[in-house]
Amino acid sequence: MTAAEFGRAAFIRANTALRPVPHVPEIRLHVAHEAIALWQKTEEDLAEMGLPPPFWAFAWAGGQALARHLLDHPGIVAGRRVLDFASGSGLVAIAAAKAGARRVEAVDIDGYAAAAIALNAAANGVAIAPEQADLVGEDRGWEVVLAGDVCYEQALAARVFAWLSALATRGAEVLIGDPGRAYLPKDRLDAIATYSVPVVGALEDSEIKRTSVWRIASARSA
Repeated sequence: MTAAEFGRAAFIRANTALRPVPHVPEIRLHVAHEAIALWQKTEEDLAEMGLPPPFWAFAWAGGQALARHLLDHPGIVAGRRVLDFASGSGLVAIAAAKAGARRVEAVDIDGYAAAAIALNAAANGVAIAPEQADLVGEDRGWEVVLAGDVCYEQALAARVFAWLSALATRGAEVLIGDPGRAYLPKDRLDAIATYSVPVVGALEDSEIKRTSVWRIASARSA
């Protein structure tokens, strides 16, 4: 472990607690003690380094829905190579590993997310390959691609969806977890499951978010 990785892990341990995920209690994550306090602390301590907000410190609605769906329907990932894109805490990646995926890769642009993924994977006794990178546009042959809560910003959503659509067209199973955020292209997706997911009210507009798991249908995404 490098000095930077050690420092990130120490920061996470100092500012989070290991708790069961509300909608997926089979999984425990290092989540923020106080949502707003950690958000502010991250901005104060880490913003000058150009890091994004601490998305890794929360179990977001889309990720919870995806994780629940995978654990309830393990055949989606069992024996397959899986990518969890914009993984954050690693929640969806952990669920995929628990559901029997052959290999799970979890990618995020934030080094703190990569550190959180490693800590959370160890806490749940699963093997995950975390990576700090922007993989949009790449295709490493994943059989299943999972993405939770990636449609909160217009330019990002358009860029990511074009890439995910290309992966679906070549045959990957692509699932998106999202509570219907503004830039989700619902007209190009099929909702395959819907859940009522408890979330952090301080960061959302309600304590419960009705959240769906969406599939990109390859025939419609070309």
